[in-house]
Amino acid sequence: MTSRTELTAEMLFAAMRLLAGAPAAEAASGARFRELHERLFETIPDLEPRWREIAGDSWKDDSYTDLQFASIGLVKAGWVHKARRRWFVTGLGRHAVDALPDKGSFYAELSRVYRYWEEYRNHFQDAAAMVEALPEGRWASVAEVASEARVDKTALIGFLLGGRPDGWHRLLSDEGAPPREAHLTEQEREEWLELLSDDGVLAFDGRADGLRRTPAREIVVIPPVVDPTARRAWLVRASNVSRGDLITGVWLPDRVCSLPASRLRALPSGAPVEQVRDAVREDYSGTGAQERERLTGEYHAFLSRMRENDVVVTNEGSAVYLGVITGEPSFVDSTDHRADLQRPVEWRNGERPLDYDELPADFAALVSNPDADLIELTTLLPDLEKLLGDPGPVIDVEVRLPDVPEELAERLLVGRDWLQECVELLRERPQLIFYGPPGTGKTYLARHLARHLASGRPENVQLVQFHPAYSYEDFFEGYRPRKTEDGTVALDLVRGPFRRLVSAALAHPGRPYVLIIDEINRGNLAKIFGELYFLLEYRDQPINLLYAPEDDKGFTLPENVFIIGTMNTADRSIALVDAAMRRRFWFMQLHPDAPPTDGMLARWLQNEGLPDEPARLLAELNSRIDDRDFRIGPSYLMRNGVDDGVTLARIWRTQIIPLLEEHHYGDGIDVEARYGLEALRSRLR
Repeated sequence: MTSRTELTAEMLFAAMRLLAGAPAAEAASGARFRELHERLFETIPDLEPRWREIAGDSWKDDSYTDLQFASIGLVKAGWVHKARRRWFVTGLGRHAVDALPDKGSFYAELSRVYRYWEEYRNHFQDAAAMVEALPEGRWASVAEVASEARVDKTALIGFLLGGRPDGWHRLLSDEGAPPREAHLTEQEREEWLELLSDDGVLAFDGRADGLRRTPAREIVVIPPVVDPTARRAWLVRASNVSRGDLITGVWLPDRVCSLPASRLRALPSGAPVEQVRDAVREDYSGTGAQERERLTGEYHAFLSRMRENDVVVTNEGSAVYLGVITGEPSFVDSTDHRADLQRPVEWRNGERPLDYDELPADFAALVSNPDADLIELTTLLPDLEKLLGDPGPVIDVEVRLPDVPEELAERLLVGRDWLQECVELLRERPQLIFYGPPGTGKTYLARHLARHLASGRPENVQLVQFHPAYSYEDFFEGYRPRKTEDGTVALDLVRGPFRRLVSAALAHPGRPYVLIIDEINRGNLAKIFGELYFLLEYRDQPINLLYAPEDDKGFTLPENVFIIGTMNTADRSIALVDAAMRRRFWFMQLHPDAPPTDGMLARWLQNEGLPDEPARLLAELNSRIDDRDFRIGPSYLMRNGVDDGVTLARIWRTQIIPLLEEHHYGDGIDVEARYGLEALRSRLR
């Protein structure tokens, strides 16, 4: 008689051949599992009697469920991708069918890949976390990530193709292309490149831009903050009952779920794990140590970790039931001791159970241990809540801006209190502008402060520079022409730097993302910001975007996006900034005669061990400039060689004097006589 494992292996092999041999249009739309299951029995004539011989009247449900569980390996190998309740064969899967022409070699290789995934499951999870930590607009080497996670590169590629965690397409070959080991079809390659194009990482040659590559060692994975009171999801099994149907006979009519616990003494709700372990050790003394440890974990979870409002899942064959826990656990004297430890449950679909194929793709992998009666499924909670039609409470992830360390303030030559005040202001209102005359270090400070706020992640900081021709389409999103394959021109909606930054911030709500807008007052702010202007003050209120589709539900600006602008007051006075903008931004002055800029050049010269003449010359120069907005900042002179007479004279002649000539244009003042280097030196002698 054929064994159950042999039958399942035969079905997997036949299923893959059916998927790989389907016409292109059919393959592109995928196959529903139930239809695929039925086609297997049509394709293999003696399959039904062989299953009947093993499973009796339940042959159909048993073969259906066994094939579903066995398909975990297809997904982990990357041979099949499941989405929208359909199975899609991948190019890697087609390659496997060609390279493994008989069911024996096919199943042996599939088993090898699955065992490898199971052995290194935690390492694959680490790799997936690294993938999800990669922000939009960046990519990494799949070989480097595999090395960091300590898994085989080819196995990781299959894992990504099958499971497709967020950002899976951002792991590429070292050359910036989809890895050859993926054996992509032409359609898959086009879809992959389209995803990269949407991320804005493709260069002109069709490969990812090397400047946007993030070394794997620099990918920072922030572990999620676990809230012990947050909602969880659980699978509770009832399939190991010796007589009767526990689900339809007890659970659904009595509105409960249960564990047998036939020998377990009555323990209180919330019992600590030590108390449960002691009770199991005594009450189940005749069982092995490993079994007692399993029972301890399950009973403790049922008594203490499961909570009211948690989601419960169970199945009877391919029929799946979902419910919500409504109360505390209790011990009862049930018939045949089949359900002694119970929790009340509101079953939501008792009359209309779901089909097994309607569950999330990772469900089968999580519940693959047949010996466990209770398994946590919290990672699938969002998907299960959608099936329930009952979204749980949204738990906000608080974004925290780090305080300023003394070392940073010393390195930037500003007082820590002043820099810390900038952080405090951004915590209260996340928009800040540094304003002042040229050369006061506005952009320099903005870049270093932004890098500090983003905890050193360069991909979390973007810089744009406004100018009179800059528009909403450049800044946020707009249509751009694209030449199609047939030579015609199409218009694509292309995201600008701010839209890309917002997308990354939404994907990582606990991380600060900072946009630096250099020369913010040189652009037409109403034209550039458009409707986004409203969101700078009311971030949680959705607005309709200019190029949004008709069914768009509105756009909001996430709380973890911060904006730091710089404004040159010599170019346009701060007084010309409209009241709406002044209300939405903090303004911090950087001026040569006020903290933190005054004395900055002298401190820099002292730290560098240089003479103080440049600082004295700058002070004398600014004392002769009547217009405060045109006084010169210290950064012009904070450069190597400033103590060299030739270098200092060149800076004065080519940078400082031209600024002052422009300022005094047409007013008859002899700029050289008033501000020239020799004139100032004669005054200081």
